[in-house]
Amino acid sequence: MSTEGGSRAIVAALIANLSIAVLKFLAFLLTRSSSMLAESIHSVADSGNQLLLLVGGKRAARQASPQHPFGYGRERYLYAFIVSIVLFSVGGLFALYEAWEKFHDPHGFEGPWWWVPLVVLVGSIGLEGRSFYVAIKESNHTRGKRSWVNFIRTAKAPELPVVLLEDSAALIGLLFALFGVSMTLITGDGVWDAVGTALIGLLLVLVAIVLAIETKSLLLGESATAEDVSAIEAALVGPGVSRIIHLKTMHLGPEELLVAAKIAVDDAATGASIARAIDEAEKRVRSAVPIAKVIYLEPDIFSSPARPESAESEPTEPAERLDGDQPSH
Repeated sequence: MSTEGGSRAIVAALIANLSIAVLKFLAFLLTRSSSMLAESIHSVADSGNQLLLLVGGKRAARQASPQHPFGYGRERYLYAFIVSIVLFSVGGLFALYEAWEKFHDPHGFEGPWWWVPLVVLVGSIGLEGRSFYVAIKESNHTRGKRSWVNFIRTAKAPELPVVLLEDSAALIGLLFALFGVSMTLITGDGVWDAVGTALIGLLLVLVAIVLAIETKSLLLGESATAEDVSAIEAALVGPGVSRIIHLKTMHLGPEELLVAAKIAVDDAATGASIARAIDEAEKRVRSAVPIAKVIYLEPDIFSSPARPESAESEPTEPAERLDGDQPSH
């Protein structure tokens, strides 16, 4: 569901950005506005980013191979990280460079087409607003009760957070461009055009940094959400499994979760009964958390730590063993 929703949001953003890029560049050619040039490059960069996300989703769907036995799901994270680099370099740094150049040569708009940037910017706000609405609508299917900030920080599928950040940055950038263009038209001073361009550049650099931080965490390997961990813990304990000694999870992709656990079994259990207990535990986990595709369960005998003789009469709570490589007692 999240993959389809992310694809719809990406396609909507791609169509909007390609249309807007052409209009913005036309406005730049007619007026030589640095704000319009920065916004043109911004839209081109966004269009390229959406293509990267689509390519990443396609490549991530490949079947596992001997060289990559856990599949290619994390390629979606890799391409989202590349998006942050493109947004930073092509979008943000170019806009800052263009602002620097305009500050040194703050000319007003050239030719009789002064009204074109205003029309293009207003129309672009409408198109970007439509794209942003689609991204919000698709995100609400998976966001639940999380705040938007928390959703962007905790979402395991990168496409929707990326599109949300890009679309919000695009709308704010258009307002900055509209401010710079309007003030330039009112005052005749091109410095305001440079100010708008600089604001666009700083905005894109900031968004790129946020994207890089979030996608870096996904690339390194994030655990399951707290809700999924709780569901897995509850599902593991059952007939033949008395408790969890320790549990580790990691996302192999947005919709694929690795579960590795050491579980406590009865010291008198037979090999056949332990195998049945493990099979049943795996079924319970997959039923509770369907994205738990890869599950490794290791049976062990849980034992309480030895107590000093002086404390034999005092009741103690058994402590969980986290050193899974030590022999059982």
